[in-house]
Amino acid sequence: MDRKNIELDQGWDYMQKGITKLKKILEEQPEQPFSSEDYIMLYTTIYNMCTQKPPHDYSQQLYDKYREAFQEYIDSTVLPSLREKHDEFMLRELVKRWLNHKVMVRWLSRFFYYLDRYFIARRSLPALNEVGLTCFRDLVYDEINGKVRDAVITLIDKERDGEQIDRALLKHVLDIFVEIGMGHMECYENDFEEPMLIGTGRYYSRKATSWILEDSCPDYMLKSEECLRKERERVSHYLHSSSEPKLVEKVQHELLVAFANELLEKEHSGCRALLRDDKVDDLSRMYRLYHKIPKGLEPIANTFKQHVTTEGTILVQQAEDAASNQATTSSGALEQVLIRKIIELHDKYMAYVTDCFSNNTLFHKALKEAFEVFCNKTVAGGSSAELLATFCDNILKKGGSEKLGDEAIEETLEKVVKLLAYIGDKDLFAEFYRKKLARRLLFDRSANDDHERSILTKLKQQCGGQFTSKMEGMVTDLTLARENQTGFEGYLSSNPAAHPGLDLTVTVLTTGFWPSYKSFDLNLPAEMVRCVEVFKGFYETKTKHRKLTWIYSLGTCHVNGKFEQKTIELVVSTYQAAVLLLFNSSDRLSYSEIMAQLNLTHDDLVRLLHSLSCAKYKILTKEPNTRSISQTDSFEFNSKFTDRMRRIKIPLPPVDERKKVVEDVDKDRRYAIDAALVRIMKSRKVLGHQQLVSECVEQLSRMFKPDIKAIKKRMEDLITRDYLERDKENPNLFRYLA
Repeated sequence: MDRKNIELDQGWDYMQKGITKLKKILEEQPEQPFSSEDYIMLYTTIYNMCTQKPPHDYSQQLYDKYREAFQEYIDSTVLPSLREKHDEFMLRELVKRWLNHKVMVRWLSRFFYYLDRYFIARRSLPALNEVGLTCFRDLVYDEINGKVRDAVITLIDKERDGEQIDRALLKHVLDIFVEIGMGHMECYENDFEEPMLIGTGRYYSRKATSWILEDSCPDYMLKSEECLRKERERVSHYLHSSSEPKLVEKVQHELLVAFANELLEKEHSGCRALLRDDKVDDLSRMYRLYHKIPKGLEPIANTFKQHVTTEGTILVQQAEDAASNQATTSSGALEQVLIRKIIELHDKYMAYVTDCFSNNTLFHKALKEAFEVFCNKTVAGGSSAELLATFCDNILKKGGSEKLGDEAIEETLEKVVKLLAYIGDKDLFAEFYRKKLARRLLFDRSANDDHERSILTKLKQQCGGQFTSKMEGMVTDLTLARENQTGFEGYLSSNPAAHPGLDLTVTVLTTGFWPSYKSFDLNLPAEMVRCVEVFKGFYETKTKHRKLTWIYSLGTCHVNGKFEQKTIELVVSTYQAAVLLLFNSSDRLSYSEIMAQLNLTHDDLVRLLHSLSCAKYKILTKEPNTRSISQTDSFEFNSKFTDRMRRIKIPLPPVDERKKVVEDVDKDRRYAIDAALVRIMKSRKVLGHQQLVSECVEQLSRMFKPDIKAIKKRMEDLITRDYLERDKENPNLFRYLA
């Protein structure tokens, strides 16, 4: 049976009743809610009108009327109610009208659902939901968004000034800006966010201008931190989350970037003053505020670097002053005090870097550069490399001025190795350290083998295996030497005939590991010659291929001095013993006779005779009785000498080794530069002058800062030795000669 066609007017009249009922419900007028029958009837009416055969298919007309229903409701009811209200009341009305509109869209799109499914889908038209929302946007939002935005910004400013506002209302209003974009943020961003950010900038610019004049740096930072916290809170309560980075950036710019210089440079409370007065909390706050700002930390790191440099330079200057008033302090105490203070300074500012500045690399770099400045200054004519080596020596030797427990020693050594990282001439430190290590090991002055090994491990980690290989060899050598001595004692007990008649201890060392020492053909006394021969005999039973070179300058002898009052044991060097033993066979000897009998140089003999006749213990008397040795003096054994001690050590005047160490290091550097240049050229074959120099500097800078002039000199030397040649066309180009 054919269904009766519904005419457009007749059908729409029926739909109009449903729409009117919906409007009344929305306007809160007395009206029964929709029953399921009402809903089915309205849906069916639309369904029938859309499925009638042409020309009675009214799909297009109904689609248009759907839009008109919204337009009519907005024009007659919504806009008038909004136009008569202002400020907060207008905002409340808008929120109510938007909620109603969404309800109306939801219901009407259900009634007209059949259009959505077929007609709209086939024609690719905007969906019913979109049409409904677009009506509100075109008719309501476009008219009033400016007023709404201004009202919202006014409320935000009131809240910033401490007033209570209805945050939920703002949240609902701003949700409209987001929802009206239907999946896009342009409406929120262009119509609200941009003007809001401009307003925020103006607001905080005004605040910052007055705060920077009135407040100290810490107070200003406290206020800034609080403002940023509140702005973030504001986002969480009613702004869209996408606004947070832009808002924070705007506030940071006005409060922290625009006034950065004035804030950090404030005379009595800026960054310098905070560092000077150890205001740890304020420095942490400064870091927190500025680390999120691009390049915000650079001026703080620079100030930090300048501050640490100044503090360190003052320490070095104090040490210089103390050294010039030498009467007040001994030289040993000088480096102890200075290095201790530098370690304390490093501890203090490293704690700043880790705690206040969250281990930021910029501050690590600033600390490193600052320490490099004053850790490479000379103090009292000595380089910091030497001071550091002497400091270690004092900690590691028996009877050093530092009385520390094992843990404290370990900790101090750890810190010393950290300081070494800042010293440019690491090779100089290595050489001084090696010299002092040799003395500790050879004269049994080392307090603890474990500590010696421990610092070598630390140095190895810091500077590489090549840096410590010789020192490790020295420590191992000594262990082997002890075993050797035990073997020698066993050899003597099994060959009593070979015993030299003296107790003899020989330390056999590997030449390559140890610093170079002078060795003379000293004419040894007969007793000692016998000792040397016996040991040679023993050593040849172990190996035929090694040559022993005797270094008498490092030997020690215990000699019994038979004086009139009592016999005293004299602890002397091998050279001193050789001089004293001459007086067993002669009562009186002249300078030239002693020199001829021992085969010594003038310099060495003057030192020996001075120590025995002019110093504290006058074992020999000399004529004339003056304080210095001359080549015309003559000497006699002082039989009247006595001392309250049964054993005395007669020291030799110290030799300044500094010059020799520096010369040795310079020599090694020449080899290192040669090796680096050849290595680079071997791999590159052809290279420009500038590039070759810079690569050479880069390769060597881990151990020392090579002098450019020295590099050029070595290049010329390598050209004369046919390792390199200059290019014939371009003299600035070098070629490698295989």
